[in-house]
Amino acid sequence: MSEQVVYLPDDIPADGKQILEAANLKVVVGNGRARELMMTEGADASAVIIGTQKFDAEIMDSMPNLKVIARNGVGYDSVDIDAATKRGIQVVNTPTALSGSVAETAVTELLTISKNIYQDSKALNEGNWNYRKTHLGRDVYGKTVGILGFGRIGQEVAQKLSGFGVNIIAVDPFAKETENVKLVERDYLFKNADYIMVHLPAIPATEHSIGKAEFDMMKVDAYLINMARGSILVEEDLVNALKNHDIAGAALDVFEEEPLPITNPLVGLENVLLTPHIASNTVETKSRMAIDASNDIVSILNGEEPKYKVNKL
Repeated sequence: MSEQVVYLPDDIPADGKQILEAANLKVVVGNGRARELMMTEGADASAVIIGTQKFDAEIMDSMPNLKVIARNGVGYDSVDIDAATKRGIQVVNTPTALSGSVAETAVTELLTISKNIYQDSKALNEGNWNYRKTHLGRDVYGKTVGILGFGRIGQEVAQKLSGFGVNIIAVDPFAKETENVKLVERDYLFKNADYIMVHLPAIPATEHSIGKAEFDMMKVDAYLINMARGSILVEEDLVNALKNHDIAGAALDVFEEEPLPITNPLVGLENVLLTPHIASNTVETKSRMAIDASNDIVSILNGEEPKYKVNKL
């Protein structure tokens, strides 16, 4: 039997590669996520570990030996699941590896936008010490935090916020109410929350599901924090709401187009915190994702059941 190849368009931590090499798999580290590059470099792959780049039927067909697509992360909207299933390719993800890290970053961004930390720091570096006098922050104590999507990450966010003295409400048709979190109707959340945190999956039902109608419902002093996917928001409507001060501000870690072009109208707005998709970008999380993805690849190539399968074959 010929040597089986695991193709990595982007390199992964050594922890993951050691698992693959210990299973006598050949690890090939590529030169990036460009479509044509992946199709050429991954031609012999039995398995691939990818990030958020698109992975469609054409790419799959360029890898005739492909048996596994491992998504380093929880969302798998970038993968054509139907195409993979039709070709007998197992798709797996790493849903438990990053929840805590994403929740930490979400709370960090909530506090940063609320306290105006980025703009204050920027002003200080520009020699404007007195910027702070006309740009006061806001306390979170006693405020209402609304969580859209009360799954694994949403629940971690609620747990981490529990010590801040906030009231937490959530919207999720599949979740159960907890001791410290009240489940409410969607419109109620938009009308009453001081901070709205988006932790929804990127599926057809959520695409562009937050737009002008929702921003109009929000309080003028409310903030939106999106750590899920850029496609969930109607970006143009958000820009208008921010420019018109219909809402107080937004913290955004994800965008419809990534990398975010410097020409995007969100760039430069004073009431926005923009970060380059860093919610799980930590040493510890990258290691956990690499380990989980690699373990599932080894299981599948050995004819065993993976731990975190996305599709049914």
